Amino acid sequence: MVSQEQRRRQLAREKFLRQQQRRTSARRKARMRNSVIASVLGVVVIGSLALYTTGVLKKDDDSKENAGAEVTPSAAPSKAPDPCEKAAEGKAPTTTWKKEPALTIDKSAKYTMKLATTCGDIDIDLKASAAPHTVNSFDFLAEKGYFNHSKCHRLTTSNIYVLQCGDPTGTGTGGPGYTIPDENLKDKSLKDNIYPAGTVAMANTGQKHSGGSQFFLVYQDSQLPPSYTPFGTVSESGMKVLKKIADAGESTGAGDGAPNATVVINKATVTKS
Repeated sequence: MVSQEQRRRQLAREKFLRQQQRRTSARRKARMRNSVIASVLGVVVIGSLALYTTGVLKKDDDSKENAGAEVTPSAAPSKAPDPCEKAAEGKAPTTTWKKEPALTIDKSAKYTMKLATTCGDIDIDLKASAAPHTVNSFDFLAEKGYFNHSKCHRLTTSNIYVLQCGDPTGTGTGGPGYTIPDENLKDKSLKDNIYPAGTVAMANTGQKHSGGSQFFLVYQDSQLPPSYTPFGTVSESGMKVLKKIADAGESTGAGDGAPNATVVINKATVTKS
């Protein structure tokens, strides 16, 4: 017999998937409109910003929709103190590329990624053999400085528990100009559609093979369909940093919004060992 809590989670997931479908349709229309404008003006549109809006997460419009059921209109969210340091000087890059980089990593080697953030270092063991295209892309982007000075723009604290990063625009719509294939969707760590705490996975548009540069870090077990490439695992010390960020809460008070902590990736580094 399905418990009330299980039913509530099921309804939340179904609502989440419907929201993704609506956003995907809206992004498709926006891309068509931008394509027409570009052809008329003779402007080369670099990438499609909407293409990399994540399938796991989207920003304030859905948060406000959810908030109506849980928070009175006059209730202002309380903002916890910012536990993070001032960001290093510099601007996030705007470079994009037309196609996925050539596969150059050694799939048999061990790779790690360090996110040196304003809130502390987050070390990640990467799954090169299980997700070679994804790890190769992160190796390429990190070497180009693509993630440097970028904000982690979204924190969810209800139903799913993730911090989302990887968009230099900080809006949830940015990407590197190319997409990479889904990988490792049958990873043994994904049981009963649970992405366990410590998982690092790709965000996507809700469509197959639509990952770009945005990714999410799971700080508490989260129930999600196995549609998001798991490509890394956060270290124990990195989990402490994630917990500090999560404890500061998010900006809307509805469980989905910008983190109150100012999470900026000062530098991302991928290392082969």
